[in-house]
Amino acid sequence: MKVTVEMDMTPQEARGFMGLPDVEPTQKKMLDDMQARMKQAFDANDPEGMMRAWMPLGGAEAFQKFQKLMWVSAAGMVKKDGK
Repeated sequence: MKVTVEMDMTPQEARGFMGLPDVEPTQKKMLDDMQARMKQAFDANDPEGMMRAWMPLGGAEAFQKFQKLMWVSAAGMVKKDGK
């Protein structure tokens, strides 16, 4: 047996119906904080600070680690091929 139920509701109504918390105030606060940090870094002409504000979980350090991983991998491939 197959049953199809169609409900017409907004995302907020759906979250309430399913018992999920309203995260909109938290999202708004986080976005406002991130915008303030980015504006502060932009006003100080600090691109690295902007990246840290935009990506608080690593930023430039994470990018540098990823770049190093790519270089090491590429160098290993060249050595394997003998070129």
